[in-house]
Amino acid sequence: MEAPIEKSVVSQPGENSWTTSGYHDHQTARMAHWDAVALRTDTWSGWGRYYHQRTNEIYQLLIPQGQRVLEIGCGRGDLLAAVQPSFGVGVDTSAEMVSRAALRHPELCFLRSDAHRIGLLDHRFDFIVVSDLVNDLWDVQTVFQQIARLATPHTRIILNFYSRLWELPLTLAERLGLARPALGQNWLTVEDANNLLHLTGLEMIRQWDEIVWPLRTPLLDQLCNRYLAKLWPLKWMALTHLLVARPAPERDRLPQSPSVSVVIPARNEAGNIAELVARIPEMGRETELVFVEGHSKDDTYASIRQVIAEHPGRNWHLLRQTGHGKGDAVRMGFAHATGDIFMILDADMTVSPEDLPRFLEALCSGKGELINGVRLVYPMEDQAMQLWNLAGNKFFTLAFSWLLGQFVKDTLCGTKVLWRRDYERIAANRTYFGDLDPFGDFDLLLGASKLNLRILDLPVRYRKRTYGSTNIQRWKHGWILLRMVQLAARRLKFV
Repeated sequence: MEAPIEKSVVSQPGENSWTTSGYHDHQTARMAHWDAVALRTDTWSGWGRYYHQRTNEIYQLLIPQGQRVLEIGCGRGDLLAAVQPSFGVGVDTSAEMVSRAALRHPELCFLRSDAHRIGLLDHRFDFIVVSDLVNDLWDVQTVFQQIARLATPHTRIILNFYSRLWELPLTLAERLGLARPALGQNWLTVEDANNLLHLTGLEMIRQWDEIVWPLRTPLLDQLCNRYLAKLWPLKWMALTHLLVARPAPERDRLPQSPSVSVVIPARNEAGNIAELVARIPEMGRETELVFVEGHSKDDTYASIRQVIAEHPGRNWHLLRQTGHGKGDAVRMGFAHATGDIFMILDADMTVSPEDLPRFLEALCSGKGELINGVRLVYPMEDQAMQLWNLAGNKFFTLAFSWLLGQFVKDTLCGTKVLWRRDYERIAANRTYFGDLDPFGDFDLLLGASKLNLRILDLPVRYRKRTYGSTNIQRWKHGWILLRMVQLAARRLKFV
């Protein structure tokens, strides 16, 4: 049973190199300052009100409802309440802020505590939020160490902090009474924050900037902050940096060897089946092969049945697709797969089955949470990919890397690998993007980005077919991909 949180205890730091050199004076000044801010919060108004409303909207998009969420530097608790956690804990150094937060949001837990020594030893969280706090801390590295201690391997840490370009405008706004007065700031850059994360065993997944117009102005604030803030050159003028991070992976952290399901969509691939099965290695504790035959015009289904009969010792599923498209076949295969890890392998063997253990190792090491095959690093065999297909791949690489916030060099490689538990989360959230993707690649890529999973590219050698012809229809599917770009922009970028 989880230990209860004692709300009345204030964690205090132990003696170390910084507690004797100005730390106590710094913290005393901060507590007095934020207590004073809390006392006039109910009557004060300024441009900060719209800024915090917009920040709440951003965090609502980043954190699904019903998660375990800790906010460090919670103030009055409005952001924590906005993400609707199943278990929410807010920590703040100001007694007045904590008191008001508890009154405003009695369904949540708030405690007064020093961010440098949070406590909460018996608790772990799905999300840890640090909003507009790092520039106010005495020792950012120590606070990040506290965060790492409260995180699981699957925790996501979300930070936002002011851009240094806004130091002068914010100072001016404070003097004019448009913004809350603040004490001296650290003014960290993104590079500073990334380096401190790295020093404390955390890893940045993606970073972007938000809010170029911090005032409530009908139409103008929506135009500037939903659209122009994401575009060059105005994005460089944004008020706040946002970072999503996670605990850096630890090698050999799996308690046991996982089972693996390889989902193989197969349409008009009769001549490849026997060789394909012979080349797929046994992986993990057990390897399950899930064939989904998709309305073939040749004898693909019969070929699969024959191979199954010839290899009775392997774990098989043979399904006949009821819908259409590779994406539908992949989803059908995953619905029947039983492994801990899901793999997709095209039946055409343009990606070698022998490469699958490398995908497995990359996933199990924790280096990535969606391992994405990349065909565009090594030279391809002659005629492996037509010129227009190659050009289209490069265009969509740039477009989707920008939209996802993580570099993805090849969006349409058919080989992708992820944990079953992460696929189930993506599937549960599928209605957010709809059922437009006929390939299955973007269902996973967009879903992984929405869940802040670490997408990792793994280069492979791309080979030409030895049997049959591609099922890709260049112009028709190119148009669908443009629609996918539009959807991703609307759902991930301009929100």
